[in-house]
Amino acid sequence: MNLFSRLRGREQNPLRVGLIGAGKFATMYLAQLPRTPGVHMASIADLVPANARANLERVGWSFESFSASSVEEAIKNKTTYISDDWQALIADPRIDIVIEATGNPVAAVEHILGALRHGKHVVNVTVEADAFCGPMLAERARAAGVVYSLAYGDQPALICELVDWARAAGFAVVAAGRGHKWLPHYAQSTPETVWGYYGLTPEQAKLGGLNPKMFNSFLDGSKPAIETSAVCNATGLTPAPTGLAFPPCSIDELPSVMRPKEEGGQLHHKGQVEVASSLRADGTAIANDIRFGVWVVFEGETEYIRRCFGEYGVKTDPSGRYACMYKRWHLIGLEVGISVASVGLRLEPTGCATGWRADAVAVAKRDLKENEILDGEGGYTVVGRLMPAQASLAQGCLPLGLAHGWKLLRPVAAGQALRWSDVAVDASLPAVKLRREMEQRLGGFKQRSAA
Repeated sequence: MNLFSRLRGREQNPLRVGLIGAGKFATMYLAQLPRTPGVHMASIADLVPANARANLERVGWSFESFSASSVEEAIKNKTTYISDDWQALIADPRIDIVIEATGNPVAAVEHILGALRHGKHVVNVTVEADAFCGPMLAERARAAGVVYSLAYGDQPALICELVDWARAAGFAVVAAGRGHKWLPHYAQSTPETVWGYYGLTPEQAKLGGLNPKMFNSFLDGSKPAIETSAVCNATGLTPAPTGLAFPPCSIDELPSVMRPKEEGGQLHHKGQVEVASSLRADGTAIANDIRFGVWVVFEGETEYIRRCFGEYGVKTDPSGRYACMYKRWHLIGLEVGISVASVGLRLEPTGCATGWRADAVAVAKRDLKENEILDGEGGYTVVGRLMPAQASLAQGCLPLGLAHGWKLLRPVAAGQALRWSDVAVDASLPAVKLRREMEQRLGGFKQRSAA
């Protein structure tokens, strides 16, 4: 609870940050940075530096503040150096923390591994990469003596925080997760249909500069699968054998719905991740929903504790045993400074894999033909499904984060999980090598305690 005061104590010797990827998430952070003491954005690397400059201007940075011609000049004048050279950024000994925010999981793994080799702490915004090899990234960070962290403001880190809060207060966590607008047929949505489900016209979306593929990755269930996979691997929670069920419920209904089935709820087991839908099965919107937020359901294990719930007005299930805590909204990149401060000042991640427990795998959206090219999350060919890690490994499933740009070697029926053997894999990619190493070592991979 003293991050702000500690940041103020670093005003003369600020945390020096390097940013790779200056898109929407990163731009939201950059909008907050001038109002945050003790942090200096020394360098930004983006494939198109002009876009990075345009985004800085969009959030109110003056040209003088990002006109440095080198990192050395940026540090001297407390300005920012912008280039397209991410390798120079991670190698610079003056950078303390690297934020990976490209949104490209294959590139992100290469960036993160490079940053770790150069002794940098890493805040990883690209959760798609964490979903398929986060345990190995965490292990590499520990070996390098640095911190690897999920990004606060994104829902996985916020869920991890709620789980940690409950456990630190002595509560057994029954379930945790996020909200989502969900109906089963959304799983077949494509970038052509997404705006109708969102309630926008294509013209309105274009005017707002909205990316249909990115928004569709949220709508079709891919992003929830990715994010809950990261949560499982960080917290020790596990998925149901069949993945996410998206039970509909309001905030007040969470304690009743997110309890075991044998007690009247929807959970397969205690200690599960799940996603709450903001729509009833008939498409009716639920009042007081948790669509944009995160939640944890915990258990009052004694009569005294359950009586305390009642005395202080805690909303519970009818038995009084299960209660919840939640954040109704999340602020995306506007909050990532919490990760920067926690990592840089406390050497504590805001979420980090402690083992491999869950996987987000690629599933065919429709009947796929031989020689088709996969187009990744939110596209026309595949959708994400949450699976227990052991089941994914046993079936040889292809992780969703790697299901992009590869050619199919054989047909795959709609609804079937893709396997490594179904695609022409580029085995030379660092992301593929790291994932395959994790699979090979699964039996001996040390599952660190998340309790």
